[in-house]
Amino acid sequence: MAKSIKPSQFNQLKNVAIIMDGNGRWAKSNALQVSKGHEKGVAVVKDIVEESINQGIDSLTLYAFSSENWGRPPQEINSIKKLILKAIDEQLPDLIEQEVSLSFFGELDKFGKKIIEKIDFAEKSTKYENSNLRLNIALGYGGQQDIVNIVKKSSKDIQNNIISIDEINHEYILKKSLVPESDIDLLIRTGGDKRVSNFLLYQIAYSEIMFTNEYWPDFSKQRYQELVNQFKKVSRRFGKRI
Repeated sequence: MAKSIKPSQFNQLKNVAIIMDGNGRWAKSNALQVSKGHEKGVAVVKDIVEESINQGIDSLTLYAFSSENWGRPPQEINSIKKLILKAIDEQLPDLIEQEVSLSFFGELDKFGKKIIEKIDFAEKSTKYENSNLRLNIALGYGGQQDIVNIVKKSSKDIQNNIISIDEINHEYILKKSLVPESDIDLLIRTGGDKRVSNFLLYQIAYSEIMFTNEYWPDFSKQRYQELVNQFKKVSRRFGKRI
């Protein structure tokens, strides 16, 4: 007789990802420029980082700028670039004090030398052997392109006799992905839309996905706590019978 598996073995919340949607719509609803929505959204990140530490979460992965976002108006993109620099300057001291490891992933080269240098400084300044939280920021990232790149890397490794086809497994794919984390336990999307928008397509295979109507600038610690508590009540079976 197969050994039964208790639900509590499966609903430990370690890795959270958030699609921070609704900055522009929040700004419009408050008769503000879109840039003000992005600024308010950055302020919310600070609260959610603090609450993630309080909840004992290992990693928080945020969708800040997708590969598709490059299609937005140049004025908005320029304001986002300035905000990235400002956000790092303003929040880095707190991240250091909280011992939060910061990392960025995606097609970062497109953001220019100034941002690349700022990112490099921030990542080096927050290297901790045992951090209180791993904070991962997706910039210029797209899940489909990530998978395409993994296939290309795998093909080259096989072609160069570095690996055999049989050696390509889950761990190998995770290692080749741009994403710093492995399997995501909980994916949250704010803003009311119910889609994953090309985010972490491989890593969310067995994620619990929760959609909330609040625009990201209105997302609060309290609402985050509610979703975390909701996750803890879920019986995660991963296809098994329990």
